[in-house]
Amino acid sequence: MTEFWQSVARGLGNGSIYALLALGFVIIYKSTRVVSFAQPAFMLAGAVLVTYLAAEVNFFLALVLSALAVALLALGVERVTVRPMVGKPVFVVAIITLGLDIVIRVIVNGFIGLDVRQVGDPWGLQTVNLLGVPVQQRYLAMLLTTALMVAALFAFFRYTRFGLAMRAAAFDQETALAQGVPVGAVFATSWAMAGGLAAVAGVLVGSGASVDQNLWIIALKALPAIILGGLDSLGGAVAGGLAVGLVESLVGTYQADLAPWLGQNFAVVSPYVLMLLVLLMKPYGLFGTPEVERV
Repeated sequence: MTEFWQSVARGLGNGSIYALLALGFVIIYKSTRVVSFAQPAFMLAGAVLVTYLAAEVNFFLALVLSALAVALLALGVERVTVRPMVGKPVFVVAIITLGLDIVIRVIVNGFIGLDVRQVGDPWGLQTVNLLGVPVQQRYLAMLLTTALMVAALFAFFRYTRFGLAMRAAAFDQETALAQGVPVGAVFATSWAMAGGLAAVAGVLVGSGASVDQNLWIIALKALPAIILGGLDSLGGAVAGGLAVGLVESLVGTYQADLAPWLGQNFAVVSPYVLMLLVLLMKPYGLFGTPEVERV
């Protein structure tokens, strides 16, 4: 039973990383109706920046500075490359974000080099005993950080004036613009928020291991998370991320004993299998808004 609860804790910890990345995808999509494929690059940039800052300042200050820097990078990317494409087909803009991801990752890889870089790990391999179950502190840190950021995001969208403006723009851009909502500022803010979230996710992943040129692959786990939860649902992004993390962890723990015929490393593809099963029953995800077309 201890192994099960350790697997659950590990799954929730990793799932919280996927949730942060998924939130970035959803925030941009709700504001601009574009799926931004630049999130993996922002995640990698945030992690690499902390490897340099952590040697000079406190780890937690380095985390905040990294998130702010990547948020500004994402803001600049939106202003320079995405804003001029407003009105163009969504597919074209999505391909541009894919190109941006490649360009940013190539530049960041130059700062990584051929070796791995250490983010700094304030938790190490220390464990906390929760109801008799030893749980690594880093998984608790991941979960707690995500919980605080999600709570802050929901409070921002619910209680602030600009958060209300972002919700209005996400609901109907033309109507919001007619009511005086600065839709351009909403677009820019959504990109900055997504960049900051991706940077925090990258730092949390790197703090448990190290940073190399393949770190960005982890961000691909956010894709089944957002599709599972619903592409336009913030709550769905969180639920989808945690579900993907849990399934991946539990499959990795028990699949070799219960279903060895599935082969090795089936846990890697298990999130995508879960996504397909959900889509067969709910094509818009668990919490997505179904599109209604009148003819």
